[in-house]
Amino acid sequence: MSSNVPAAPPVAFTLPRPVPQQKIRSPKKNIPQTPIQRQYILEQVRAYVAEQKPVPPLPADDIKVHADKLVAQFQCDPIYRDYIGVLLNNEMWREQLAAVPFERRLLLLPKCLRVEDRCPAPFDEFGLLCKQCGLCTIQDLQSEAERLGYAVLVAEGSAIVMSLIQTGKIEAIVGVSCLSVLERAFPYMEAAAIPGVAVPLLQDDCIDTNVDLDWVWDYIHLTSDDQTRRLDLSQLRDDIDFWFTPLNLDSIMGPAEGETEKISRQWLGRAGKRWRPFLTVAAYQALRTTPGAPIPDDLRKVAVAVECFHKASLIHDDIEDNDAQRYGEPTLHEEHGIAVALNVGDLLIGEGYRLLAACNASPEQKVAMLRIAAEGQRELCRGQGAELVWARQPQPLTSTEVLDIFRKKTAPAFGVALQLGTVYAGQLEEHEEVLQAYSEALGIAYQIRDDLSDLGASGETNDIAGLRPSLLLAVAFERANLEASGADKSLAEKRAEQKLALEAHWRRLSTATPAEIEALYFELRADERCRTLLESYKEEAIRSLRDVENANLKGLLRRVIGKIFNDAEIKGWCKEFEQKNLGGVALASA
Repeated sequence: MSSNVPAAPPVAFTLPRPVPQQKIRSPKKNIPQTPIQRQYILEQVRAYVAEQKPVPPLPADDIKVHADKLVAQFQCDPIYRDYIGVLLNNEMWREQLAAVPFERRLLLLPKCLRVEDRCPAPFDEFGLLCKQCGLCTIQDLQSEAERLGYAVLVAEGSAIVMSLIQTGKIEAIVGVSCLSVLERAFPYMEAAAIPGVAVPLLQDDCIDTNVDLDWVWDYIHLTSDDQTRRLDLSQLRDDIDFWFTPLNLDSIMGPAEGETEKISRQWLGRAGKRWRPFLTVAAYQALRTTPGAPIPDDLRKVAVAVECFHKASLIHDDIEDNDAQRYGEPTLHEEHGIAVALNVGDLLIGEGYRLLAACNASPEQKVAMLRIAAEGQRELCRGQGAELVWARQPQPLTSTEVLDIFRKKTAPAFGVALQLGTVYAGQLEEHEEVLQAYSEALGIAYQIRDDLSDLGASGETNDIAGLRPSLLLAVAFERANLEASGADKSLAEKRAEQKLALEAHWRRLSTATPAEIEALYFELRADERCRTLLESYKEEAIRSLRDVENANLKGLLRRVIGKIFNDAEIKGWCKEFEQKNLGGVALASA
């Protein structure tokens, strides 16, 4: 078997700027251990504050009383009380912070977010002077905050903050710090009586600490100009999911006639994340005059049409990929046969167009919606077609080629969803270009996340077992290929063997188990590279919104990124990275 890789035609594709990565570490014991747990607690705290309406500033003892109530309500470990107290304080000040202009705010960051052993930044009497080296998140947070008009300090200690407050130029603070420092700061914040929110660090050992960056970004960009800031995205998603119950589908689409329609409705109502109809509704809500008003009935038709297109593509994909399961159940062609499944998929495409044509919109809007749906369908088929052509004679793909397949297969559905909501709101022309860039980055990030979530998975949901193009496999092969010609002879020989093993897997000639291939991913650090690309594409999606003048759209689409990517954990990351980090600590101390 030859190990020479044929030269692939260049792909017109530009990778986003790499985003600095936080070292993956376990949070301190008094911090909820997973992003999902922390997000859940934040949402519950937000609901509690909305209901109880406590008025800030509150003394620390009063905050603890409220925190104790929430601990009892959640039935969670009392060790989280101080953490919940910080979130309570943040939510009490949230609306006041939103009303303060950016140029009257201070962003206070701790120096321990830096990569301490490599950071070139010096210190002066005000704190760390960032050199913009790109090693840590301080650079991006500082640059964006200063672009908005913030004063930024990378320092710790209450004295300097109080002196700035006393100048009268600072009217609100967004900070990041560990719980112990925040607890000591409460009396100062109470005395100053200015809006202050703080995102807790996940560790308190002052070296290479982590923080929930999505939360920091949200607070930095929080503004009263964004009328969607009070929109409960979790509730919105639950509402949309409810539309796909049998009774609601009949109400939106009309009663099912015949067995084929009944099968299609059952498939449409099966489990799924519903992100695409969610995006349609989110875009519309952001652009309407009153974002919190009830959702029009016809928008439900548009949203269900989006899901019809998506579920049809899944039926066809499952047949083409010969997958036996979807959502933990038999795929439609396994259950009803290929002929019936193909027909149901075709029916759902027709249903999608029927619903778009039936909605109460102007002729111009309907033409635009039909055009967008058709173009999205065409692009999706081209992406799937590229994969199917590759599958006839599989060979190694570059990471850029895999990302391009992701762009063509996944991004179009997100783009269609967003643009249809924008058309229904009557504002496509102003936002079409931005939404295209946003959905492209979002779609690629989503597919990378899907690849990473396969780590440790089994069966045909795993791209290793399913023999589908995988970014992990592409990156691992590229790294083995590069290091196979290195100066270290022993390492080069090992990498050459690994390269052959990975190439055999690309060509479907491998006898290696999925676990053995995954072990190569970790050894070649392909998972780390993919994680960097995931964060880079998430950041690229957010960056695409920079020049959007509509505060509602910009704010909501920023939060959508956090909602989508915080909704599920990535299997295999934390344990693997924690072992590596512990190994690094052991080496450093040896």
